[in-house]
Amino acid sequence: MIDLLRELSEAFGPSGHEKEVRQVLRRALEGHADRLWVDALGNLHAYRAGTAPQVLRVLITAHMDEIGLMVVGHDESGGLRVRPIGGIDDRVLPGALVWVGPDRIPGVIGLKPVHLLEAGEADKVVRVDNLVVDIGARNKEEAQRLAPLGTPMVFATRFGEVGRLVKGKSFDDRAGCAVLAELVRGDRLPHDLYAVFTVQEEVGLRGARVAAYTAHPDCGFALEGTIADDLPRKKDVSPTSELGKGPAITVMDRTFIAHRGLVRLLVDTAESLGIPYQFKQPGVGGTDSGAIHRAHEGVPSATVAVPCRYIHSPLSLLDPADLENTVRLMRESLARLTPDNIRNT
Repeated sequence: MIDLLRELSEAFGPSGHEKEVRQVLRRALEGHADRLWVDALGNLHAYRAGTAPQVLRVLITAHMDEIGLMVVGHDESGGLRVRPIGGIDDRVLPGALVWVGPDRIPGVIGLKPVHLLEAGEADKVVRVDNLVVDIGARNKEEAQRLAPLGTPMVFATRFGEVGRLVKGKSFDDRAGCAVLAELVRGDRLPHDLYAVFTVQEEVGLRGARVAAYTAHPDCGFALEGTIADDLPRKKDVSPTSELGKGPAITVMDRTFIAHRGLVRLLVDTAESLGIPYQFKQPGVGGTDSGAIHRAHEGVPSATVAVPCRYIHSPLSLLDPADLENTVRLMRESLARLTPDNIRNT
């Protein structure tokens, strides 16, 4: 699974440009799904029939897209003016290396040298609309030819090891994609599995909405890479999640409140089998569940995430043990899933 995560992490796939990620996943899933197809929006669907006499329709999503930047203008000197694709903190941008376009033209996000700063400038965060991406173009005309308006770009980060951890870009949500692919490639589950690798989550949960209406599921799960803010801090407050403590189960975020029956199923499964788990705190962020739970007559939904440090930045860290435990928790929970788990009583 780490080899697949490496390939997924290094793939080029900002929102609206997920083709390369989709190709990686399609190769990984060929021969494992009963049906594999791509819808009009770009979601990759993998259907696998269940083994139980009476099956539920279970939708599980993981989004393929990552945050990035898009070219919106060109300077006379050859620099690229950009705007964010998805939620990017301006603080992480200056000096970052980027790949411009799917051909991966190397670029660097430029900033005024510290020697030339005026009084007060050093203490201010430079907004993205005041930054320029330098691709070594000689002039405006060359920049326009190499990177026309609308050209997307992503952080240029290579996958690797940091002690017991692994580093890479876009673990939100290539980690979830790796977990979902592992579920598809494993033994058949009791229930019909509609695994959908979704597009455009970072700009409004758009692919998940289409996926939920297509699958018409009895229940849904979103697999994610979530915030691990477990480093030392001034105040004693609970971290959102922590590396090495297992998958993080969402109770509530800003897009949905998790179905209590599915949360109880996940917790009971983890505790009975000794699988480490944690709750994501507090109710921040949003996931595909925010779109899934509102489809048709309503879909009981839950989100399970792999903790990742420094998400939505050029580089993230995760613990491979958390990745493996997320697969195990999902597989064992789906094996125990019954209609009683999704009833509202």
